[in-house]
Amino acid sequence: MIDIRIDFGHRIKELRNRVGMSQELLAHLAELDRSYISSIESGQRNISIVNIAKIAKALKITIPYLFSNERFCITPAYQQQDSRIPFVDRFMYYLDYEKNVLAFQVTGLFSSYKDFDYLASTILGICLRYGKRNLNIMADYRYMLSADGQPAAYSPEVMERGVVFQQKLLKYCNKAVVLCNSEYMVQQLNYISKESGMSPLHLYGVDEEIVAKAFNYLGIYENNIVQVNNYLPCMRNVSM
Repeated sequence: MIDIRIDFGHRIKELRNRVGMSQELLAHLAELDRSYISSIESGQRNISIVNIAKIAKALKITIPYLFSNERFCITPAYQQQDSRIPFVDRFMYYLDYEKNVLAFQVTGLFSSYKDFDYLASTILGICLRYGKRNLNIMADYRYMLSADGQPAAYSPEVMERGVVFQQKLLKYCNKAVVLCNSEYMVQQLNYISKESGMSPLHLYGVDEEIVAKAFNYLGIYENNIVQVNNYLPCMRNVSM
């Protein structure tokens, strides 16, 4: 039977790695020492509930999610190979004038804050031309996979920009729905929504079901970009 301290340390490391966060940055955000984080990840530390809460807050997740069954590979995301293809070639959008729906899709990761800024300026530019409170927005992040083919969540620098983006988007958007690649991403988006005051519908699960829910929420039957893909990985079934 695996030592619970080793299992918990592995969990912290996989969550940290899938957002491209160093031990130093996690320690800084959690107001803990880097050596303390290192000892947790190596299974050498009996961590207190107070410090568990600090780490969860630093990762922008809830304590229950920290102990959930959704597991990831230990491989770090946001490596050099993740930026091999320019972001402009991995980002697409489609404006349905008849249904008042702006859909956009991202494949791969935001290699830097500049990628996210490009997306935000593009989407906000369209919203500005369209008018206040007239657009419904559908964001498709199901294909945000790192070079190893595994889902990755937002990096810390993108998280903070996400709050500002949603604050600006709030005055233009009627309804918004986001298709996520993991429950981890849902957790992050819940944090962004709380900070920004915007409340999109965040969906993750069986692909056919979440696409149907998104379409129903926006009152549409199809979309040129967002379609069902039954081959996307479902992290609920991935074990360590």
